[in-house]
Amino acid sequence: MLLTERYKDQIAGVIGCYDRIIIQGNLPGWCYAEGMTSFLYANNIRIFDYASFAETMREEIRSNAERLAEENGIEIEFIRKIKSFRKEERIKDILQIRGKQPGLVHIFSAMERCSSYKPWHDKSSAKTFLKNDPGQCLHYYFYFIDPEYGLCYLRVPTWAPFRLQFYTNGHNLLANKLHKQGIPVTQVENTFLEIGDFEKAQALSDNIRVENLHNACDIFAQRYCPVFQRYGLSYRWTVSQVEYATDIIFHKQADLQAIYEPLIRTAVHSVKPEHIASFLGQKLDVRYQGECGNNFDTRILGTRIKHHMGAVAIKMYDKLGIVLRIETTVNDLSQFKTFREVQQRDGSKVLKMAPMKKSIYSLFPLTSILQAANRRYLEFISSLDDPSQGSKRLTKVSCTVKVSDRTYKGFNFFSPDDLTLFLVIARGEFCVTGLQNKHIRKYFPHKSASAVSRMLRRLRAHGLIKKVKGVYKYYLTTLGKAAIATGLKVRETLVIPELAGLASTSY
Repeated sequence: MLLTERYKDQIAGVIGCYDRIIIQGNLPGWCYAEGMTSFLYANNIRIFDYASFAETMREEIRSNAERLAEENGIEIEFIRKIKSFRKEERIKDILQIRGKQPGLVHIFSAMERCSSYKPWHDKSSAKTFLKNDPGQCLHYYFYFIDPEYGLCYLRVPTWAPFRLQFYTNGHNLLANKLHKQGIPVTQVENTFLEIGDFEKAQALSDNIRVENLHNACDIFAQRYCPVFQRYGLSYRWTVSQVEYATDIIFHKQADLQAIYEPLIRTAVHSVKPEHIASFLGQKLDVRYQGECGNNFDTRILGTRIKHHMGAVAIKMYDKLGIVLRIETTVNDLSQFKTFREVQQRDGSKVLKMAPMKKSIYSLFPLTSILQAANRRYLEFISSLDDPSQGSKRLTKVSCTVKVSDRTYKGFNFFSPDDLTLFLVIARGEFCVTGLQNKHIRKYFPHKSASAVSRMLRRLRAHGLIKKVKGVYKYYLTTLGKAAIATGLKVRETLVIPELAGLASTSY
């Protein structure tokens, strides 16, 4: 039983939506040195005049920022120590005075690293071209409130190739949709505390229109970085970072806090690398070279557990003491695969599973992938939540059962063979693709195929696995997932630490 079903009387509702979304804008013809070189040649601009070419556009961006500041009664605030300055806190203070009506809120400026090029003449080839030369330039942060996307910012460098960064929050977008539909909502920062109709809210959240986001990004670029328009260029928008949050909203803080601390403390010890892979719909095998593990943090706002695998992480923490949030963060969309059109080397196009593109248009198919990841994590922690329920399931698994006049002994978590069997069938890749007799034999090389078949029958007799009709594949049942998670929890968090403590005492 899911945690949301077990505590449904104490839960106001569940809502899933995008949280932080960071999008990067690149000018296709300018974002790499060879492309900018070709552009200069095509427009009869000398390569060694690149600096003066970029200088003119820098002054135009600065003049545009000063004009916008004057029109809106804003003073551009220069940040001397960007790493120690909290822009969000400063904006929060400004909004308390200004209000939350649409329009430009504030402009920051700061010296930061940026992409750039420098002219180069190769004597051996007698060719003149641009080469990469990263440096520093002045950046502007335009914070504004959009009627649809809420509080956003656009980061604009003052030096070519003008790589932009746009930030928005999916909670603000959903809140504005709810207001338009007349659905009451109570929001504190990026957290919903009350929603009049959770079902309609989820439908609005799932119906993300990426075309509107694309158009909005183009408008913001034209408004705050107008220099590219004179050359007939347009920005290509890609996802740099995205978070998808599933919020379980409780009626009272006391209801959440009663289960939160035991839940998160147990998850620290119970979640293994293969579990993290299964949460994210990935396979963990010997070819994987990235990092995978857990982090537990105690913060001012409370505690948080984070499970990471490469550029993707899944977190659990409480918001405002009343919302249990499960959140998947993606820093590289290509870590996920999706069924899409792929162009082959010979120019033909085929439909197949391939790494997801980083385009903003991947946000729509990504939604279901991240929802599934949060759902799998919710299923896992639901099996850890209630210790008494876990003990009942473990007792059921431990008892001898009789099926068709044949008895099957119970499982023992202190038996090396049973423990190894549980660890094998709970591996992440088997949760995704299923397991077969041959898979188990890899971990029990001393057992024959018939002996492994008897092991599978024993697992089925206790209701821990189920067979897929028409194929020789088995999957863990809900009881199997719960029993194994609970049994390992008792073994690793109670029995082993207690026995380990005897080593330092005399007996």
